[in-house]
Amino acid sequence: MLKFIIPALIVFLIVLFWEKINEYIETQFNIKINYIILIVFLIVLGIIFALLYF
Repeated sequence: MLKFIIPALIVFLIVLFWEKINEYIETQFNIKINYIILIVFLIVLGIIFALLYF
């Protein structure tokens, strides 16, 4: 039961503090985290489609 509660709690905290996390990363590295997540998502999606095609 604990293995379901801990990831749910982590996801909830990330959603709750998303603006603060985004602000912190933008001030430290001068890049928006939304772009990083979008690029990673598109790469993973491309790899999945490539594996399904071949």
